[in-house]
Amino acid sequence: MTAGGNGAPEGEPSPRVPARPPEVTDRPPEDVAERLASLSTSLDESGLPPKVLDRNLLVATWNLRAFGAVTKAWHSGKDDSPKRDLQDILCIREIVSRFDVVALQEVRGNLQGLRYLIKALGPDWGLILTDVTKGRAGNDERMAFLFDTRRVRPSGLACELVVSVEENTQKAGRETLDRQFARTPYAVSFISSGQTFILVTLHVIFGESGKDRLGELTEIAEWLAEWAKEVDDYNQNLIALGDFNIDRAGDPTYEAFTATGLHPPEELQTIPRTIFTKAGEDANQFFDQIAWFPEQLSLQYTGEAGNFDFVPVLQTSLTKNELSWRISDHYPLWANFSSAHG
Repeated sequence: MTAGGNGAPEGEPSPRVPARPPEVTDRPPEDVAERLASLSTSLDESGLPPKVLDRNLLVATWNLRAFGAVTKAWHSGKDDSPKRDLQDILCIREIVSRFDVVALQEVRGNLQGLRYLIKALGPDWGLILTDVTKGRAGNDERMAFLFDTRRVRPSGLACELVVSVEENTQKAGRETLDRQFARTPYAVSFISSGQTFILVTLHVIFGESGKDRLGELTEIAEWLAEWAKEVDDYNQNLIALGDFNIDRAGDPTYEAFTATGLHPPEELQTIPRTIFTKAGEDANQFFDQIAWFPEQLSLQYTGEAGNFDFVPVLQTSLTKNELSWRISDHYPLWANFSSAHG
């Protein structure tokens, strides 16, 4: 008996070769391609400025809910866990690609989702991230920056911010932090069009109430104020961004955040931060922020900042809770700066 080219004896059925799992870099199915095209159109029409070489710098922050493992399929099934799948990664990629540098929060110890995302973004994108902050309060989270290397590159500094608990115990009359940050803040310096800027990202502990956040918020505000004085001597820029878990202006959490002169732009003062804020509702939770010390900034803020509401185009038949586990419960938040010379 002779064997056929596939190794099976002639006259017998060929063994079925299992299909390989899809890769995030494969051509997506038609329905996924259509969804991505709709998302691209929505981004074009959102008011988000385009990236223009040597003219502007788009900085963003995004809390990607529990961004860890991914189901390696274009469409996760009813029994699959997690529900986030490859088409969700491509949707996240489409949004992230519109910015120059993005600070990500809630990146988990499992880096599968982040690895797929950087593959989907392609060879022009870079990644810098921390290790996981250990302990229950750390929530198995990392801090990460994704950046378009055609427009932005690291300029040398990458560090985690560590508290001097001994000095804090000697400070009286204010909220102090008698421990390290639950999730260690991360600072990285970048250069774009000849201008250096340091981005500091963090995810403040939520706690049982706003009071539980005051120590971390006070500490980061004081730390950044001191640092801003130093980097100003070198004509550098310091920008804080991330999930600060603060409430509206006047709330103790907001006042702690802004006490040393750190301020978000007016354009971010009223827009919602999470997808669960109802349309027309007067939101009082302004968790995510991009802020700086106005007198220290040498980058020219263009007066353009906002969020991107992906819900109308991506929700389809999903509930908002289901969408939050696939994409996020937070909107990406962005600010635009001029990098034009002269």
